[in-house]
Amino acid sequence: MKLITEEINKVEFIVEEVGGKKSMFIEGVFLQTEQPNRNKRVYKRNVMEREVKRYTEQYIDNGRALGELGHPDGPTVNLDRVSHKIVSLRQEGNNFIGKAKLLDTPMGKIAKNLIDEGVTLGVSSRGVGSLTETRAGYKLVGEDFMLATAADIVADPSAPDAFVQGIMEGKEWVFVNGVLTEQQVDDTRSTINKLVVARELQEKKLELFSDFLSNL
Repeated sequence: MKLITEEINKVEFIVEEVGGKKSMFIEGVFLQTEQPNRNKRVYKRNVMEREVKRYTEQYIDNGRALGELGHPDGPTVNLDRVSHKIVSLRQEGNNFIGKAKLLDTPMGKIAKNLIDEGVTLGVSSRGVGSLTETRAGYKLVGEDFMLATAADIVADPSAPDAFVQGIMEGKEWVFVNGVLTEQQVDDTRSTINKLVVARELQEKKLELFSDFLSNL
């Protein structure tokens, strides 16, 4: 299964006060279905409804629906990078509106400071599943789709980093003894290894040549 991320920049940051204590929230469309998104992927409504129901029951209702600040490169949540807790996810037609509370964690405080300074942030959902090419030119997300987190906080979601996206799309995620693990594509690893070896070889040549010149 592929790691699949989707980014949305139309979210609002709101402040709520309860008992004199102020809390900052993110609210807006977290997930969309039945139409090609900017990544030319389409999610079936029934598949997303099923996953949102599972995610809500297992994570949101139990206070375990966490998200990170930045672009993680896998489907699991890294606790040292947690910035917010997703508190609700409701359906409105083909969209799912989410709300998340920024936490007083190191990453949560960074997100709050960025917002206070006027930085535009967005959200990025994460999940794993298969992709099928269609004649219409988009990719259909398969029935095996699993939602990992409804929202991470990302900067400049309208222009995602091509290198990060490429690395994400170059990985396979499989279940081994009930645990989701990463399976690196062999061709990608081989190419990277060759580049590293070639660079080291070039650096060694330069080092030897420098030594030669110093002995003249």
